[in-house]
Amino acid sequence: MKLALTLFSICLFLLYEARTETDSWISLFNGRDLSNWHTNRAEGSFSVKDGLLVAKSTDLRSHLFFIGDGDSPVPFKNFDLIIVAKGAPESNSGIFIHTDYALRDEKGHLANGYEVNLNTSKSVTRKTGSLYDVVDLKESSLDDTQWFQTRIRVNGNRIQVWLKGKQVIDYRESSNPERKASRQGRLLNTEGGAIALQAHDPASTWYFKEIKIRRLND
Repeated sequence: MKLALTLFSICLFLLYEARTETDSWISLFNGRDLSNWHTNRAEGSFSVKDGLLVAKSTDLRSHLFFIGDGDSPVPFKNFDLIIVAKGAPESNSGIFIHTDYALRDEKGHLANGYEVNLNTSKSVTRKTGSLYDVVDLKESSLDDTQWFQTRIRVNGNRIQVWLKGKQVIDYRESSNPERKASRQGRLLNTEGGAIALQAHDPASTWYFKEIKIRRLND
């Protein structure tokens, strides 16, 4: 009898844990429109077609920020982010974390935060999954013209990236990291920062069909 009760209690606990984990995920993209998102420049660079979020810039560097129900980007500090995407051949894009609206040049590059690179070009030395210009992946067996999952976790000073379930980045930001002059803002923000998608240029097209996030202990 005690064994049966114990097993029953364990099953209830596991069920509760699974439900709690599932319930904690927040879907950022509804598959219908760009509600809760805002484009910072080059309007028209993002659209929704056949249930997919499409990134194709009308100019140089446009970024789509998650703003939720407000007028400004929602800050996320410690989190798991899952994005399912694919790119057209020879296409460039990126996923920004801990960022904001600030620009560092007239080409529309974001000044702050980290970029997880998305790039289907075979010749680039910063392959998909790279923590751009911080931890660059020079080789990859991933076919990113087919649907794949990117998982990004930020917890404290640690940034981890998985592609199709395989971990490719495990980086810890030091207390005083060295950065190029053009990358001085490539840092984690102690208050957290925005999630943003990049439309890189008119010749690049990326498709996103799932974007979800869950907060960790902030």
